[in-house]
Amino acid sequence: MEEINNKKNSMHLGTYFEKYGMLLLLLVLFVICSLITPVFLKPGNLLNIARQISIIGIVSIGMTLVILTGGIDLSVGPILACGALLVAGLKEYGIVAAFVGPLIFGLCAGLLNGTVITKFKVQPFIVTLGAMSIYTGLGLTYSKGHPIIGTPEMLRFIGQGKVFGVIPFQAILFISVAIIIAIILKYTPFGRYTYAIGGNPEASKLSGINVDRVTIYIYGLSGLLAGFAGIIMATHLNVGEARLGTGMEMDAIAAAVIGGTSLKGGSGTIFGTVIGILVIGILSNLLNLINVPSYAQMIFKGLIIVVATVLQGLHDKKSV
Repeated sequence: MEEINNKKNSMHLGTYFEKYGMLLLLLVLFVICSLITPVFLKPGNLLNIARQISIIGIVSIGMTLVILTGGIDLSVGPILACGALLVAGLKEYGIVAAFVGPLIFGLCAGLLNGTVITKFKVQPFIVTLGAMSIYTGLGLTYSKGHPIIGTPEMLRFIGQGKVFGVIPFQAILFISVAIIIAIILKYTPFGRYTYAIGGNPEASKLSGINVDRVTIYIYGLSGLLAGFAGIIMATHLNVGEARLGTGMEMDAIAAAVIGGTSLKGGSGTIFGTVIGILVIGILSNLLNLINVPSYAQMIFKGLIIVVATVLQGLHDKKSV
């Protein structure tokens, strides 16, 4: 009887850690950072972290949706950069064109990715890898390889504004996007279809789900969010540049994987991705505070992705 109780307690502990393990890791990391450097806990630094994670956070949410279907999107960085270029490049046509243009571009780029993947049955990795090169080339061609300086003044509050004079507006946008997408995933048929496709695409087809259409929409939404992130980045920096999104896809994938989204698809949450991006943001901030070079920080990010993937694989084996 005692042995049975011990097994039950072990199962409860495992379930508890599975649900709240990343949150506990975040809290431990927060405490460690505050002990290593007193600057970390200063309000200005914490608000700076909130600002820094907002753009990549929005891109990571789109990436999470794609990964939930068992796919990947390596083109989010160039889509973001093209969006930023359009904000600056279309400013002479008015704020509506400068705001809507990047969103339309991001949506169309994502829909194109999804269409090629589903209709021609090509691996998402290959399609989006090629798209990454194409969109980077489009950005460089559009800008002639030079930054486009200046964004519409009326849009700059998006990237530079502060609510109550303290909270970065872009952080509020990130939180809003996270809440909206989390609600869609949890309470709408579209969300259920997304998980179902990632879990078993063949069974999803047999159950009547239009797998191709939902997949195309998912990639379209990923592109739309990347374009929106481009608006925030351009209005924050007051410049558009074709290389702004370089490496963004790695951070987005890392945030999703660290947050518990399975690379096999069908498992993960937006809340987990938010925790993942907070872990990356806090770690990056700490490394900057202790003067670790940016190129060395890439080692840490790579290790985090590998470790998170290994742990995820071990968990999947136990679940079988």
